[in-house]
Formats: sequence, C-alpha cells, structure tokens
Amino acid sequence: MTDLKLPQLPDRNPVKLSIAVMPDLHQALIDYAALYATTYGRDEPVAELIPAMLAAFLESDRGFARNRTKR
Repeated sequence: MTDLKLPQLPDRNPVKLSIAVMPDLHQALIDYAALYATTYGRDEPVAELIPAMLAAFLESDRGFARNRTKR
C-alpha cells in the first residue's frame, strides 16, 4: 500500500435528524435567521443554520471537549 500524506477522508454522508422544539425556541430561531440575514445580507433557512449553530456550541463547550477526549 502506498503511504499518502492525506489520510482517508471521513464519512461525509449527512445524517438527517428530526426534532420538535417549543414555540418560543422556534421563534428565537426565526429571529436569529432574520438577524443573520441582516448581518450577512444573505437569507438562510433555519434548518440550514441549526447544524452550524450546534457545531459552534459543541466546539465552544470545554467540558464536553475534555470529556470527549478522555473516551
């Protein structure tokens, strides 16, 4: 087998999740999407923003990162 500097790419097939949220959270997500559009001049549906929001949250959670690396 040839040694390559680039490792094998990870699985990039999206996993679809369905969630139910309370009306107040739904409204907050709509408000966030509106502010995003105002800030960046680009409308994005809430469903497109949620994965990025979750990723940013998990990346910023130091306790989660610490415990995840212990596993």
